[in-house]
Amino acid sequence: MKDLQFPLDFRFKISTLSNDFVATDATGHTVAYVRQKMFKFKEAVNVYSNESKSELLYSIKANKWLDWSAAYGFTNASGAQLGKVARKGWKSLWKAQYLVIDQNNDQQYKIEEESAFTRFADGLLGEIPVLGFFTSYVFNPVYNVTDMQGNVVVKLKKNPSFFGRKFVVEKLKDVDQDDKERIMISLMMMILLERNRG
Repeated sequence: MKDLQFPLDFRFKISTLSNDFVATDATGHTVAYVRQKMFKFKEAVNVYSNESKSELLYSIKANKWLDWSAAYGFTNASGAQLGKVARKGWKSLWKAQYLVIDQNNDQQYKIEEESAFTRFADGLLGEIPVLGFFTSYVFNPVYNVTDMQGNVVVKLKKNPSFFGRKFVVEKLKDVDQDDKERIMISLMMMILLERNRG
C-alpha cells in the first residue's frame, strides 16, 4: 500500500461467508482485499493486494484468546514485524479506543470513536425488529486517529448503508510512509472488530 490516493473506501462484501472487504483509493483502484478467516478461536486476518488473493501483503493475528484487551500484531509478506493495534479493554465498552503501536512496542497513535451516544443508540435501537434494519442509515460512527500531540491525522467514517457495508478513510495530515502503512492496517483490523460488535 504505497502512494495511497485518499480518500479510501472500504466496502464489505455480503455475498460471502467470510468477513471481508475491498479497499479502493480515490481513483477506484483496488489497494487491498481484507479477509478474516472463519471459525478461528484467535483472530486471523490476511490482507491481499486484490480479490484474486494472488499476493499476500500482510498478516494480522491476535496475541490472546478472545480477550477484551487483545492486541493484534501484523507482519508483512516476508514475516517482518510492523507493529500492532491494541484495544483498550473496558474503555471500549462505551466508546471504542485502540492504540497503534510500532515494531519497537512504542505507542504512536490512538484511534478513538467520536461519539459514545452513536454506539449506544445504534446498539439499543438495533435490537428493535424492523426499526433495527434502518439504524445503519441513521447512526454512523466516526473514528479519529490522533498522534501523540493530540492532532487528528486520519478520520474513518461509516457511510449510510444497509448492513454497515461502506466506510471512508480521509487523511487530514501527512505522516511518514511507515506510519501511514501502520495506521491503515490498524484501521482495517479495527473496523472488522467494530463491525462485528454492531
